[in-house]
Amino acid sequence: MNLLLQSKIANLHSSIQITGSKSETNRLLLLQALYPTITLANTSNSDDSEVMQKALKGNQEIVDIHHAGTAMRFLTAYFAVNEGREVVLTGSQRMTERPIKVLVEALQQLGAQISYEKEVGYPPIRIKGQKITANKVTIPANVSSQYISALLLVAPKLENGIELTLEGEITSIPYIKMTLALLNEIGIETHFTGNTILIKPLTTSPKPQTLTVESDWSSSSYFFSLVALSNEASISLSSYKQSSLQGDSALVKIYEQMGVKTHFDENKMTLVKQPNFKFERLNLDLNNTPDIAQTIVVTSLGLGIGCHLTGLHTLKIKETDRLEALRIELTKLGAKISVTNDSLTLEATHHINSNVKIATYNDHRMAMAFAPLALKVPIEIENAEVVSKSYPDFWEDLRSLGFEIVHH
Repeated sequence: MNLLLQSKIANLHSSIQITGSKSETNRLLLLQALYPTITLANTSNSDDSEVMQKALKGNQEIVDIHHAGTAMRFLTAYFAVNEGREVVLTGSQRMTERPIKVLVEALQQLGAQISYEKEVGYPPIRIKGQKITANKVTIPANVSSQYISALLLVAPKLENGIELTLEGEITSIPYIKMTLALLNEIGIETHFTGNTILIKPLTTSPKPQTLTVESDWSSSSYFFSLVALSNEASISLSSYKQSSLQGDSALVKIYEQMGVKTHFDENKMTLVKQPNFKFERLNLDLNNTPDIAQTIVVTSLGLGIGCHLTGLHTLKIKETDRLEALRIELTKLGAKISVTNDSLTLEATHHINSNVKIATYNDHRMAMAFAPLALKVPIEIENAEVVSKSYPDFWEDLRSLGFEIVHH
C-alpha cells in the first residue's frame, strides 16, 4: 500500500499514547518465559513483539520470526538453554542474510548445541536445548548489543550464571544497561565493571510482580521531528520517564539543537517548538543511538541545515543497509548527501523536491522517518504498512494530528 501524505497545517497540538517499547517488551517477554511469576503491562503491539510472544508460547519445531532481528538473537539464546527442546530457528529472506555467528560461537563456548542448516554463520539454525554449567564467555565488544543482551537475559537461568568479557571498545552501552536494569528489577544480581559483566544465577522464582513497560522512545522520535518542522507545536506523549533506560531518550538533548524543548510531568512528556530558534549544522556521534539516525537526517533536510553523523556502522546490517537506503532516497528529494561505512554527511539545502516516492526497503524506520517531511512538501511513502513492525498505529496517529493521508 502506497500512501500520499500532505499537511495544510503547521500548528500541531495534540496528546498521543504510544505503545510500550519494543526493546523492553522483548527482553521482558523472554524473562517472563523463564520466570512465569512476572506479569507485564503496556507491552508493545509491534509485529516483532507478537512474533516473540508466539515463539515463546508455541511448541513448533520450526520457529519462523520473519523480519524480527531482536527475536532472532534473543530466541537463539533462549532455546539454547531450554533443556530437552529442539527447534530450527529461521526468518525472512533478509533474516537469512543477517549474521548470527558471533552469538552462536559465544553460546557454543558455554556448551550450547547449535548447528547451521544452510550457510555457516547465518540462519536457519538448529538448536538443541542443554543444561549449561560453564559460565565464562568472551564476545567482541563492538557487535550488536542484541547479541550481548541475549546472553545476559538467559544468564540467571544457567547453573553458575555468567562471566562475560567484552573485547575492545563497547558500543551500544545504553541497551546493555537497559538489560541489566530489567534483570535487577526482578531481583537478579548483576555487576558491570570495565569490560566484564557478572550475572549471578537465580535459584528461586522472583516474587510475583507486574512490570510496566515504558513507551518506545524510537517511536517518539518522529514526533520530535514533526515539532521541529512545524511553525508552532505542542505535542504530549505518554508514557515516558525522564530517567529512562532507553538509549534513544538522547532525543531530548539532540532535538534541543533543533528547536524542540521537552517538559516532563509524571509519565507524560510534552514537546514544544521554540519560536525564532537559530539553527546550526549538527555534528553528532550516534554510536549509542543508531536507530534515530534516519529521523535526524530527515529533520535536518526539512530545516535546511547540514549534518554530519558518525557511529553508524551497525546500520549496514539492519532491516536494510540503512545508510545506502538513506543516500538513495534523500538524493531523490534533492539532497546532497554522502555516506561511508559508518558516517553520513548532508549539505544544507533550502529546496526539497515534492511528490517524490520514497521506497521503504521493508524497513519500518524508513517509512516513519520520512513522513514528517509532509509538513514541507507532499510526499508518497511506498509499502507504508511496513510500520506495523514497531508502530502499527503510526498512520492513524498522524491523521489525528490533521495530516491528509490517502491511498495511492
